[in-house]
Amino acid sequence: MTRYLCSTAVALTASAFAAGSASAQSCEVNVGAVLSITGSMAAIGSAIGDAGQLAVDHFNAAGGVNGCDVNYILRDDQGSPNVGVDAAKTLVEIENVPVILGAIQSGISLPILSSVTVPAGVTQISCCSSAPSFTELAEEGGTDGYWFRTLPTDRPQAVVMATIAREKGYERIAVVHVNSDYGNSLAGNFEQAFEALGGEISSITPYNQEQASYRAEINRALQGEPDSLFLIAFPADGATAAREWISFGGSQNMLLSNALRAEEFVNAVGAQYLTEAVGIDNAQVEGESVEAFNASWEEQYDSDPSGPGLHTMYDAAAVALLAMEQAGEADGTAIRDNVREITGGDGEEVYPGPEGFAKAKELIAAGEPIRYVGATGPITFDDNGDVTGPYLTWGVEDGALVTLDTWDIERVNEAMAGVSEE
Repeated sequence: MTRYLCSTAVALTASAFAAGSASAQSCEVNVGAVLSITGSMAAIGSAIGDAGQLAVDHFNAAGGVNGCDVNYILRDDQGSPNVGVDAAKTLVEIENVPVILGAIQSGISLPILSSVTVPAGVTQISCCSSAPSFTELAEEGGTDGYWFRTLPTDRPQAVVMATIAREKGYERIAVVHVNSDYGNSLAGNFEQAFEALGGEISSITPYNQEQASYRAEINRALQGEPDSLFLIAFPADGATAAREWISFGGSQNMLLSNALRAEEFVNAVGAQYLTEAVGIDNAQVEGESVEAFNASWEEQYDSDPSGPGLHTMYDAAAVALLAMEQAGEADGTAIRDNVREITGGDGEEVYPGPEGFAKAKELIAAGEPIRYVGATGPITFDDNGDVTGPYLTWGVEDGALVTLDTWDIERVNEAMAGVSEE
């Protein structure tokens, strides 16, 4: 279960910024989150939940939202769309949340969006769902503007990985992917990009989650004599598939999707088998706002803030709360209509943390425009609720996860320009 911690520093900040108002607060606003705390995403889901809690803690330390304390209600989707939808319904119908943060998996976020949040007029902001199906749905008017996400779609990720594969000299790649919106989309985009760059895909093999073994899928992937593997998976299942790939003689030239950037995956596979592997993940631009989040995370949780989804989840929660503050009410439609008011634009910049949120509240109260520059850096949502951003590549050295390279937005755009869509 996620940790609900509150450090002494945050408590002291609360007294400094709330100036005694906390004791006078008699109202409470619920904010919901639906994340995978158990199941195949458990290795990263709990920490992502903590990132949302940290943003709420910081906002409460700055005096709450519109004079009310924020109550963060986290529900476990167990990696199941049905469970996720039921959790979201409870949050909307029983807990009366005006916003839901999540889910991690696109295959869970999408049914929540279509069957719960859009019909109820509740804003949904995801930290981690990257499938392009959300963009397509938004373009068709199916989200009614209630959908936002704080990380890029998976097409840029696929293009960057295809570019890296060609730079490493890989010619024939087998793709093994989780059978979900995330896996299907990333695999398809990678195939298009890699072939456009002159490579060949020997096979594309989907797998269903939470199986005891993936021997059948791995054996099929090995049939085409690939020189490398692109594994699109979540940590628990990915470790099983990677171990079987290696044990059956597959090349250690592996490309790894963003969800596998977890110590649990490395430990389960064995670091000695991953020295030739290259993974990808969303990155953050350098700057004061990113450093502010990193310092707060390290102080609060005494751990490395480089895990997947931490920065984007903090920003999802921060954007929701700042939009609620700007709107002046805890209403889903009002939050939707104010998300772009507090991001992008030319307002005065405000950063993560109690100090930054206190400054934002003061400016909003004075009728001054703000621009939230978050844990991921500057945030601008397009008409479909999408953002762009940089990437990093990671690997395993001396048994530990390390960053190998960074791709800024300009470099990503250059790679995208070199690969035309069919």
